[in-house]
Amino acid sequence: MANHFENMNKQLNKAFSKIEISKEEKEILSKPKETLEVNFSIKMDNGKIKTFNAFRCHYNDARGPTKGGIRFHQEVSKEEVEALAGWMTWKTAIVNIPFGGGKGGIIVNSKKLSKDELQRLSRAYVRAFHKFIGPDIDVPAPDVYTTPQIMGWMMDEFNIITGKYSPSVITGKPINLGGSQGRGDATAKGGFYVLLQAIEKLGLKKQDLKVAIQGFGNAGSHLAKMLFDEGMKIVAVSDSQGGIYSEKGFSPEKVLEHKIKNRSVINFPNTKNITNNEILELDIDILVPAALSNQLTEENADNVNAKIILELANGPTTPEADEIFKGKNILLIPDILANAGGVTVSYYEWIQNRTQEYWELDDVYKKLKKVMQQSFNIVYNTMEKEKVAMRTAAYIVAIHRVLEAVRSKYQ
Repeated sequence: MANHFENMNKQLNKAFSKIEISKEEKEILSKPKETLEVNFSIKMDNGKIKTFNAFRCHYNDARGPTKGGIRFHQEVSKEEVEALAGWMTWKTAIVNIPFGGGKGGIIVNSKKLSKDELQRLSRAYVRAFHKFIGPDIDVPAPDVYTTPQIMGWMMDEFNIITGKYSPSVITGKPINLGGSQGRGDATAKGGFYVLLQAIEKLGLKKQDLKVAIQGFGNAGSHLAKMLFDEGMKIVAVSDSQGGIYSEKGFSPEKVLEHKIKNRSVINFPNTKNITNNEILELDIDILVPAALSNQLTEENADNVNAKIILELANGPTTPEADEIFKGKNILLIPDILANAGGVTVSYYEWIQNRTQEYWELDDVYKKLKKVMQQSFNIVYNTMEKEKVAMRTAAYIVAIHRVLEAVRSKYQ
């Protein structure tokens, strides 16, 4: 498995070269503050006891409580969790919300668990980490294979342990447990707002721009509908089983109906089945990697033909591929900006929980649009001023903000 932490540090070092920063400050920003690793056990439905390995990382809390998802996946590792917590640090700084970066995970194939086992696992995670999380310490959220329902169980367990009602301990909860309007499609909505800014900057016309989306999950399917409604042509989408392509384009809503019924997008009528590698190399205008990390590498980057790459996934592009895209003048909107809509609306949920004043959907979207557009423009202007790739520009903006907080604490 590619080293996520190594990739993040390569990205950081490019930005450090453009910033006045001491060796000691680089060390603070390049390492996680603390990571807790725990083994805990639960009783399975068959009566046997099973032990699970779990993690939670606080990467940097200079700007506020740490914030980040909890993933349930068999490939979770300490190194991955620490890298993702680092990316959350830069993501929250880019959209200028008062959080640091955190992340958590359990090594588990959650698809093999019953609903009761999943609930016991979720509650056991909170029992193991309850001193490490809290509304003013570290605020978890959903991530890979975790859901609003799981967040509801976790919040309830935290409330039982502490003996008080604390909805702001976790975000991404069901609406009826204090969740925010707009959280379900927030990642896609944030990506949508920055993509429209990029299209405008490049002087492209929205109508008939050809789009391919690798990863037709929550974020990818929501974004596909938003772009389709703007007049863009969705010509290819994929999921873990494979992808589909049609030069004429297709309705993402009909593809979603097909996927729900058949558990995959493949074999959708009047399209050609393609692989997850082939979708990256199509003749298109906009490529959206919205699935796994390390999909765009030095092996395939030369074959990418898009004008814009919008990274809805975390870490889909390796540093080597970044260099190739820069040479090809492809505008790559980096993950720490492109998918920051999710954490921004999580922040709105946290505020609503703290104040017990809940907002209408239109208000959430209006606030999100303003933040994403402002953040895009600051990063884009930094890119032009510093003559660097957009990812490096994003890191420059984020590092400056975290560094200001760190310096204020120690000077």
